[in-house]
Amino acid sequence: MSVIAANLAAIQERIRAACERVGGDPETVHLVAVSKTVTADRIRKAVTAGATILGENYIQEARRKMEQLEGLSIRWHFIGHLQSNKAKLAVESFDCVHTLDRESLAQALNREALKQGKRLPVLIQVNVGEEQSKSGVPPEQVAAFCRSVVTLEGLEVRGLMALPPYRDDPEQVRPYFRQVAQLLERLRQSAPHPEELTELSMGMSHDFEAAIEEGATLVRVGTALFGERMVASRT
Repeated sequence: MSVIAANLAAIQERIRAACERVGGDPETVHLVAVSKTVTADRIRKAVTAGATILGENYIQEARRKMEQLEGLSIRWHFIGHLQSNKAKLAVESFDCVHTLDRESLAQALNREALKQGKRLPVLIQVNVGEEQSKSGVPPEQVAAFCRSVVTLEGLEVRGLMALPPYRDDPEQVRPYFRQVAQLLERLRQSAPHPEELTELSMGMSHDFEAAIEEGATLVRVGTALFGERMVASRT
């Protein structure tokens, strides 16, 4: 067994254990393998071992890998900051965008989805820590933003995504995870199609277990799977 395969097995076991601690179903939690800067050969090992969703931060880097890994059964999720002028490529290339954070981007993605005859699943990024250095919709504006986006025929709002402030101790991040989960529940109560609001993308290598215990359905894990990240070109 390769190191990557062993890491994946360990992560899957940690996901299962976290679900069991709160009486959850491990089948409802999915690993997004964060493959930013990871070579196609190493990604292939992860996919061969059972990874099915890859999370990429940069459009051009991701498209190169898509060509190299063509033929593998992979769902590609975009998890980085997305420029509106890259909307066409994002809609062409990705199965889900986690980082919808502004009206102009929603409109751009919607236009391209309609042109391409698609309905693109998206998550609304919440700036739960209200940090100036991070993108995302302020928590108090999420409901209004969601009401606007659900009217766009080319987009399908599936839930929320959050990148809380970093803390070494996952217990210090837990309140942020809980806040986002509560926010999603409030959205469900007023949404025209609450059954579509099923996803919470939150938690990374150092804190994904706490995120799962607070309701995460998508956990974005890179370092724990692939090891320390290498520097790579974003273009």
